[in-house]
Amino acid sequence: MEEIYIQRCLQLAAQGREKAAPNPMVGAVIVHNGKIIGEGFHTACGFAHAEVEAINSVADHSLLKESTMYVSLEPCSHYGKTPPCAKLIIEKQIPKVVIGTLDPFPAVSGNGVKMLEAAGVNVRVGVNVEECRSLNKAFFCFLEKKRPYIVLKWAQTKDGFIDKIRNEGEKPHPTPISNEMTRTHVHKLRSELQSILVGTNTAINDNPSLTVRFWSGNNPTRLLLDRKLRVPSNSILFNGKVPTLIFTEKEKENSTNCEYVRIDFSNNPVLEILNILYRRNIQSLLVEGGRQLLQSFIDFDLWDEVQVEVADLTFDDGIAAPKFEATPHSTEQICNSMMYHYIR
Repeated sequence: MEEIYIQRCLQLAAQGREKAAPNPMVGAVIVHNGKIIGEGFHTACGFAHAEVEAINSVADHSLLKESTMYVSLEPCSHYGKTPPCAKLIIEKQIPKVVIGTLDPFPAVSGNGVKMLEAAGVNVRVGVNVEECRSLNKAFFCFLEKKRPYIVLKWAQTKDGFIDKIRNEGEKPHPTPISNEMTRTHVHKLRSELQSILVGTNTAINDNPSLTVRFWSGNNPTRLLLDRKLRVPSNSILFNGKVPTLIFTEKEKENSTNCEYVRIDFSNNPVLEILNILYRRNIQSLLVEGGRQLLQSFIDFDLWDEVQVEVADLTFDDGIAAPKFEATPHSTEQICNSMMYHYIR
């Protein structure tokens, strides 16, 4: 039954996927005599945590003294934007707490369990651990590897090209490879990640928006790697509608929602970008192109997931897809395209 209740916690937690970051997604369930009497999840950063929501949902608080709380991640023990959840659990005299996995955040990291146990609460830790970690894979990666969780994504033809050869003076536009359904899939992915990165050639040739238009949710922070500032100033990326960071070696004054960040291109700019994102508490990154940028992440072995769409098209010639060899974790046919999903 512990696994069943923690699984329910994970179902609840997933409802915060688009708004919880940079906080983790957490779900909580309160059980009295084999019956769920309260549920909650962390809806958005800065709002009440899952444990608080679950306690507040219980109609008769006198039952809490005879109940068990199940929570997918260790209750917090520190004052942040909200008071400690462990303290509230103790105040409500909940006698038993079952926790999916410990919280790696340094201010918690076992201290929530210690606080509960010190108050006489019966605590059990380690139920559905892998599922609990997987749900918050970006959160765990960020804290344990000191870098964002990295997803590489590209679409290619079945003969291995990601773009056609562009003619001089050709109007910027994306080369149609994806279909309507796979575009929706990508925009859903964008809504779940905190940032999205493209290189100079992609920005010039495609003039992309890098926003969520075919799905509901937050737009990721747009990131552009533009060493020489070659991307035209009238490009959509500079419209000021979404926070945008431009990594360059040039000096340039910031504009509305556009910040120019000087980096050293003599070393590894990819590593420097990741360090900057880490310092800014950006926990997840989607890399969408172009070919050279994607290949850099692959060559430096900097990826956690790779999603490759192979469309039922041929170009015969063009820009070759990145060189990448691994065994897919899963495959899925979406209309006339195959989606290959690789996970570490």
